[in-house]
Amino acid sequence: MIIDCRFSLDDTERGRRDYLQAHIPGAVYTHLNEDLSGPIIPGKTGRHPLPKPETFAQTLSNWGIDAKVQVVAYDDKGGAMAAARLWWLLRWVGHDAVAILDGGWPQWQKKGYSVTSGIETRKPRVFTPRVRNDLLVSSADVLKILHNPNFRLIDSRSADRYRGENETIDPVAGHIPGAFSAPFANNLDSNGLFISQEDLKDRFQDLLGNIPPERAVFYCGSGVTASHNLLALAHAGFGDARLYAGSWSEWITNTDYPITKGTD
Repeated sequence: MIIDCRFSLDDTERGRRDYLQAHIPGAVYTHLNEDLSGPIIPGKTGRHPLPKPETFAQTLSNWGIDAKVQVVAYDDKGGAMAAARLWWLLRWVGHDAVAILDGGWPQWQKKGYSVTSGIETRKPRVFTPRVRNDLLVSSADVLKILHNPNFRLIDSRSADRYRGENETIDPVAGHIPGAFSAPFANNLDSNGLFISQEDLKDRFQDLLGNIPPERAVFYCGSGVTASHNLLALAHAGFGDARLYAGSWSEWITNTDYPITKGTD
């Protein structure tokens, strides 16, 4: 099962238009806002809250995914947008047979592989979720581990947004106190391909120190690009860390929660 996850925050319909024009043969399209996120509740959720497990399971069933299907996801941003989100969501509901196409759509085009146009579908199957809530933390959980040396809180946004500079997406700038900065984009080289496993291993070893992955919590602006760091961490051989899915856009809805700027 190949899934096209192209999406743009600046133009939320561009990915769908691009898919209709040209995509990898056999691929179905998924929309970040419609298929990989739940409803936004103003003042309570972030920009991309998780879908309910049962709702997402029905989406997967409609796409033709069950326990026997290997999923390959791609986007046009090195897997860093919705493809990594889909990877994480599938593993959250108990489906480990999912991979990201390294380099995604740009590399597919660069190599001159075949493409097709229009809408594609598959015969529905029945997906049964086995939710792994051990992969997830809430804002209340994050509040409990602030400045706790036995945990590592990691901000996946760009370094300037982490410092509270050049914030153009969320209404409040800064980061969660005590968080380390680890921009997801550093997982990729200049061609949009993942850097080597060895380099990823070195990167995350420096970041984690002696903290085991299960006590590392990743967040970003809305819980999407943090999944890219979680993917890279797993690809480097560290196993599973946890996601604060609400991320910064949810954190700032609670005015009692602390924020900071600059570097910790």
